[in-house]
This record gives sequence, structure tokens and C-alpha cells, in this order.
Amino acid sequence: MSLGQQLQPHLPFLRRYSRALTGSQPHGDAYVRATLEAIVAAPDQFPRGIDPRLGLYRMFQVIWGSANVDEKGDLPDDAAGPEQVAQARLARITPLSRQALLLTAMEGFTPEDAAYLIGLPEAEVNDLVQDALREIEAQTRAKVLIIEDEPIIAMDLETIVRDMGHEVTAVAVTREEAVREALAERPGLVLADIQLADDSSGIDAVKDILSNFAVPVIFITAFPERLLTGERPEPTFLITKPFQRSTVKAAISQALFFDEATAPA
Repeated sequence: MSLGQQLQPHLPFLRRYSRALTGSQPHGDAYVRATLEAIVAAPDQFPRGIDPRLGLYRMFQVIWGSANVDEKGDLPDDAAGPEQVAQARLARITPLSRQALLLTAMEGFTPEDAAYLIGLPEAEVNDLVQDALREIEAQTRAKVLIIEDEPIIAMDLETIVRDMGHEVTAVAVTREEAVREALAERPGLVLADIQLADDSSGIDAVKDILSNFAVPVIFITAFPERLLTGERPEPTFLITKPFQRSTVKAAISQALFFDEATAPA
């Protein structure tokens, strides 16, 4: 099997990581593109003797730490606001802490693997993760709309949201209910399942909501690769079912991190 064939299944998830790290689909995808270009240009530099996914992320980390990939021309006109918010908050947060959080909580790497990717001793990774959670959550508070038709999952999400200090405005189980609740009390964040109770689509519900006002969205799906093809506008943030609580917390923190509507604690 060629190196390209080995790396192909991992690209959707690298895009997820890169987008969460940058807060932007175009900017995040640009770093992934630069990583692939570097691998093609110097395949002998690709780490050998380790899992291909680990090697792929290692190459990305090298690009992330050394390159200045500029994709501002491809960003939407309203992207300046989130970018400015992100820059202000980044000044208060250690970049290594955010990387440790995303690599372990969202991407599922072990602390040992994350330490290799970041280039730090393993003993420091857990401390970095906890630092990131405290720093990010302290800066963001939001009202959250949950669109989820499975009661147990909805209750779990509601508990996670409240434990993080946010307010749940409603739990909607259909597209119509989701739009109605969003318009009744405007949320600062939406957690949306894709398949809803009446066979309506959470994607359509989100589109309806976004046609009325801008709000960060985290999609929940058992098939993330269907949304991360790189061929169309896609969600910057998503989590995979079945999910870990730490994954949900990381996604919420990152989504709110780039949103100017969240108020400092």
C-alpha cells in the first residue's frame, strides 16, 4: 500500500483538527494542504516506523509550528470579527495548551502520542490540557440550544453544558421545533444532531437558523467523514457518536473561543 493510500482515511480528521485549531475551514484546510505538499515534496522526511496517522499529524505539527499559511483572501467578508476575537483570546492562552487539549480530547491521541506530536515530555501534557480547559472556559459563557432526539444523549449533553457553566435554552427534537426555539430565545451556540425524530434533518434546521442570525454550530454524527469531504462548505466543528464527555467539552470550548458573542467570565 502506498503512503498516500495509508494517509487518505486520516485526512478528514486532520482537517477537523486543523479547523478547530484555526477556527476557520479555509485557513485550517490550507494548513492541511501545506502538510500534504510537504510530504509529496520530501516523502523521505515522513516519520517511519510509527502509525501513519501519528506520522501525518507530526508532519502537520511541523508545518503549523514553522509555516505562515495565509488564506485571508479565501475567508468570507465577516470573518474578521471571529479572527479578531480569537487573536485577543489567544494572547491569554498558551498555544501548546490548546494543542494538547485538541489532540487528546478531540482527536483521541494518548498523552504519550500528544507529547510526541507537540515535542514535550509526556508528564506535561495532562497539565497543559487542564490549563487549556480552565483558561478557555473562563473566557466564554453562552446560551446553548440542543437539537437532539435521543433522550439519553440529550440529557447527557445538557448536563455537560450546564457543568461547563453555560445555560441550556431548550432541547429540540425536530427541525420545526429547533427553529422555533432558536427564534424564541437566540442561542450563542447550537449542538445539532443530523437525524431528528420526525425524519427531518438537523442540517436543514441549522440552515434555517443561520438564515436568521449567525451562531456557532457543533454537529453531532456517527459518520463525520460524510461532512468532512473538503468538497463543499462544511462545519468547522463536529463531534462523533458515540462521544466522550471530554470531546464534547473540547468542541464547545473551541467553538465559543472564536465567537465574539461570548462574554468574558
